[in-house]
Amino acid sequence: MRPKKGDFKKVKKEKNYYFISGGILVTVVTVFMLVGLFYTPYDSEAMDLSLKFAPFTLAHPFGCDQFGRDVFSRVLKGSGTTFLVAAGTLIIGGGLGTLLGLFTGYFGGWPDEVLMRFNDLVVAFPNILLALIFISILGPGKYNVILALGIVFIPSFARLVRSEVIVHRDMDYVKSVRLMGGSHLRILFVHILPNIKGTLFSALAIGFNNAVLSEAGMSYLGIGVQPPDASIGRMMSEAQAYIFAAPGSVLFPGLVMILMVLGFGLLSDGCSV
Repeated sequence: MRPKKGDFKKVKKEKNYYFISGGILVTVVTVFMLVGLFYTPYDSEAMDLSLKFAPFTLAHPFGCDQFGRDVFSRVLKGSGTTFLVAAGTLIIGGGLGTLLGLFTGYFGGWPDEVLMRFNDLVVAFPNILLALIFISILGPGKYNVILALGIVFIPSFARLVRSEVIVHRDMDYVKSVRLMGGSHLRILFVHILPNIKGTLFSALAIGFNNAVLSEAGMSYLGIGVQPPDASIGRMMSEAQAYIFAAPGSVLFPGLVMILMVLGFGLLSDGCSV
């Protein structure tokens, strides 16, 4: 059965809805996180035991934790740290993985075979398990988490980009550029890469989500971001024993993470629907 004309309009409308909704959420959360990198109302590590478990007030809109620290300032700071880890992970994993996928998919040969065999080995293990192995070697810490997750993410991006390049490298528009004397680099970066940007953008959005969740999980276990740095996972780990006395210490970091993951998930769906 041939799809009706109205079906395409429905899909396009749904795609636009996902993309716009995701874009709004991502913009709001990203601005919140970026502010946290440079500004907090109070020192996020300043303790005042007289404010221990203080309720929500205008001065402390998210309340205070078990050490009298301002939860709003800590959520700002922790969100900024989590954003930094996720962005650094994508720069390493997405950047190097995209380059590897472009060149191996386009040129093929033994480098392509080596990459694919390495990919087959890596996908046999969960990403978080491989990251934990790297952390056990490098040690915990913000920058080591970025490096570990970035390395782990390289194969998945390389595999995705490689498969897209293989589809495009023999298309008529690529053959035409070759006949006109276009260089391999021009073909890759000026012609093929823009034509796979939708798939790549969707992969980057999913990768950002995975990086956020991985950092939160590792920090929650105590092997990710270390004090005095705050992060979403670390805050939730520290506050779990006081969830009823200081609910904001768990509620608001979790809410930021949910909105972030939801926003990037909608963006990804908007690119792929």
